[in-house]
Amino acid sequence: MNLAIKTENLKRVFRTKKEADVVALAGVDVEIRPGELFGVLGPNGAGKTTLIKILCTLLLPSSGKAFVDGIDVALAPDEVRKRINMVSGGEHSGYGILNVRENLWMFSQLYGVPTKIALERIDFMIKKFGLAEFAKTKVGKLSTGMRQKMNIIRGFVPDPKILFLDEPTLGLDVQIAREVRTFIRDWMKEKKERTILLTTHYMAEADELCDRVAIIDKGLVLVCDTPANLKRQLQQDAIYQLDVDLLTDHIEKFSEIPEVVNFAFEHKPVESKTVLKIILRDEAGISKVTKLIESSGSRIRSLSKREPSLEDVFVSLVGRGLGENGA
Repeated sequence: MNLAIKTENLKRVFRTKKEADVVALAGVDVEIRPGELFGVLGPNGAGKTTLIKILCTLLLPSSGKAFVDGIDVALAPDEVRKRINMVSGGEHSGYGILNVRENLWMFSQLYGVPTKIALERIDFMIKKFGLAEFAKTKVGKLSTGMRQKMNIIRGFVPDPKILFLDEPTLGLDVQIAREVRTFIRDWMKEKKERTILLTTHYMAEADELCDRVAIIDKGLVLVCDTPANLKRQLQQDAIYQLDVDLLTDHIEKFSEIPEVVNFAFEHKPVESKTVLKIILRDEAGISKVTKLIESSGSRIRSLSKREPSLEDVFVSLVGRGLGENGA
């Protein structure tokens, strides 16, 4: 049985004339089975979008190999494109002079979907996503959320064998994002051979949807396993979240505490606070953490200990939160 997706020592380097070369992928090896909903998590600049663009034949690798449905993406891109589709969060696809239904029909024709089948799928999904009353509304007049709903439908209408979702719920409100996740789960259940590669900035989304997750940073895969197995690796550690008065100095000193495995922080100036997430190999180290906070002139507003989450796994490996900029 062919793997749905496979990469072998995949590398991509962007050459620049004035600055040092940018290494987006430094040797990525992944294997994704047919029927799998596979997540790729990483901070900004980790290489996630570059990986998807290579697999979708939008970029060539600098070296290494990439296969989609057993086909080399560099040698036979046209064959790959017959089997895939891609949706990116926040993109403005569609033509403003056409309405929602017309746009979706037009995209379906680019994939060779017979009109009768295309319109049946379009009408079903428009209703499913609550867009029925906007079916004849021109795309230029849609809200951001409605436009992204249409964009997501566009990805599913051709019924691709392999679908790439690059942060599909980015910027959507909670209710719409929940509808999208429900649709993704239902779509995967309909046919066992369907495969999705998903990137997301929402850890709960990856935990809820993905069969397996690869965490990538600086162009390398750090770990790949099921969300449950990844969280199990932190069962022996103590995980704390602290809300403190805005703490902009001495942040790096937390790494000097022997018991600290890793930590991440998020400054919230509007609330005049900093949120700290700290992973300790020995919970006795929390006293050293609190002393450092107090000696830095800050004040602890709240402190809680909790069970490991997928985000904690990410922090333990990468050393920063998902939304923080990478190198």
